[in-house]
Amino acid sequence: MGNANLNISVIEKRMLSQTEAASYTGLPVKHFKASCPVQPLEIRPGARAWDKRDLDRWIDEMKEGAEMTTQDAILGKL
Repeated sequence: MGNANLNISVIEKRMLSQTEAASYTGLPVKHFKASCPVQPLEIRPGARAWDKRDLDRWIDEMKEGAEMTTQDAILGKL
C-alpha cells in the first residue's frame, strides 16, 4: 500500500458578500440590511463587499454598549 500526502491550504476570506456578512453576524439578510451600520466597499464597479474587521468592530461596540446598559441597570437598582 502506498503513502499519499495531502496538503490543504485554507485561506480565510476577509471581504464578504452581503449574504456572507449577514451569515457571519448571525442575522438574516433582511435584518442585516436594516440594522448594520457598516458600509461596504466597492471592490470593483457593482461589486460590494463587507470587511470582517469592520463587522467585528461593530459587534464589539454593541457588546460594550450592552455591558454599560447592564451596569447602569444594576447601579439603578442600588
